[in-house]
Amino acid sequence: MLTGAEIIIIGGDARQLEVVQKLVELDASVTLIGFDNLQKPFTGAAMGTLTSEALQCADALVLPVIGTDDQGRVESVFSSSEMILTGELLSALPKHAVIYTGMAKPYLKDLCDSQGLRLVELLQRDDVAIYNSIPTAEGALMIAIQNTDITIHGSQSMVLGFGRTGFTMARSLQGLGAKVKVGVRKPEHFARALEMGFTPFYTRDLYQEVGNIDLLFNTIPTMIVTAQIITNIPHRAVIIDLASKPGGTDFRFAEKRGVKAMLAPGLPGIVAPKTAGRILANTLSQLMVEEFRDRSDED
Repeated sequence: MLTGAEIIIIGGDARQLEVVQKLVELDASVTLIGFDNLQKPFTGAAMGTLTSEALQCADALVLPVIGTDDQGRVESVFSSSEMILTGELLSALPKHAVIYTGMAKPYLKDLCDSQGLRLVELLQRDDVAIYNSIPTAEGALMIAIQNTDITIHGSQSMVLGFGRTGFTMARSLQGLGAKVKVGVRKPEHFARALEMGFTPFYTRDLYQEVGNIDLLFNTIPTMIVTAQIITNIPHRAVIIDLASKPGGTDFRFAEKRGVKAMLAPGLPGIVAPKTAGRILANTLSQLMVEEFRDRSDED
């Protein structure tokens, strides 16, 4: 339980509603900032504004999955007001307070470092990333189906990267009957992809391998689908880039050549916000319970 814990949730999207619900169920004292346009108020949660006074007693601060942008802005689909997280605001937090987010840009990392505050990035955890790969793969398949005139079954599909998202993406395509090529960098990933029935290749050979594909799913967050690569991709092909912004595809050149290419980050929050929210809520609440218990033991 989180009885006595003061938790502030700032901004976010529909995923945060699952987080709020979970924390309220655990008897935490929850204050919502940036939720002024929420149609149905939460029973058991208070509404607040982003001020130094509001943060003075917080044990934890929960930010959206994206954290802040490069200028410190915190986005909220439930508010039209601009919210900017500054050093002055964070200096009001107690030194034991923990800041939770999905992923943090340099601005937020530097801000927390300067204030000596602990920052937890949930999407850096293997368990969260693996759970999130499921709605990501389902969303990518939805986009592929909507933007092609062929079935996934029998298609020549390619997945770049064999990490947590790439693994689930390749297996989902295989389950639907696609012929799946997997671009890897490490010999151990090559071996595992081969063992699983995929057709592995090293990304250094990408130019030769894209010549006959229908679908390309990229999970590598660096520029890999370059203009040179795109010159050898069939015009019928569709590129779906699942890497975080700005992705790993030369979208300008793809458009110029007439190859359909889409950047599709953050799919869990778009296609399955309730499931994605529950993934975050379960992990977040577990971490907070452990943190609160350890702190109580020290006291």
